[in-house]
Amino acid sequence: MAGGGGDELKLLGMWASPYVLRAKLALSFKGLSYEYVEEDFKNKSELLLSSNPVHKKVPVLIHNGKPVCESRVIVQYLDEAFPGAGVSLLPADPHERAVARFWAAFTDDTLAKASQEASSGKTEEEKAEGERKAVDALEKMERGLRECSKGKPFFGGDTVGYVDVVLGGFLAWVLAGDAMKGVKRFDPATTPLLAAWAERFVELDAAKAVMPDVDRLIEFAKVMQARAAAADTTN
Repeated sequence: MAGGGGDELKLLGMWASPYVLRAKLALSFKGLSYEYVEEDFKNKSELLLSSNPVHKKVPVLIHNGKPVCESRVIVQYLDEAFPGAGVSLLPADPHERAVARFWAAFTDDTLAKASQEASSGKTEEEKAEGERKAVDALEKMERGLRECSKGKPFFGGDTVGYVDVVLGGFLAWVLAGDAMKGVKRFDPATTPLLAAWAERFVELDAAKAVMPDVDRLIEFAKVMQARAAAADTTN
């Protein structure tokens, strides 16, 4: 990877976090070298607590000693701070840039939220409602891909863009969920554009370089589910 031209980049993260993966993807597609620091959520480092005193969460990017928090902010920051490195993630056109930001926000505020409810709802009714919302959000995301890509391979067009990186951060967990449940979240029958997009994205070298192992994610998910079940029985 190319260096940052004397810039020092450090990423505080946790290997299984889709939001940390989002930051890693941006760094990878920009071709930037960085130091990665794995955080222990049971014993958060002083560096993390001082770098993100508001939320105390990862990811945190530290650029020449200055912290940048929140994954979508980090992706935009990297694109603006290193305009000549790798691919340009945000469109140059102001309207296209606004559209990309809309779909990136939709990914987190609607699609991810519904998917979380579908998998972690406290009752079967909550899970069913979450699944209904997730299906509806995916149908809207399919239209978003059609609008942004204009018939090209990615949300960013011929190359990966901002929305690709934002949504791409969830792909490893999507694949893990597919394997655990025996279903496809990006169903070729209902969202063919998204299904084809996901297959293309995970085969990109820059994505392969940072994607976590799906089998490891599955084992991690099983451990977390067991802990949650044990907690429910003691409450």
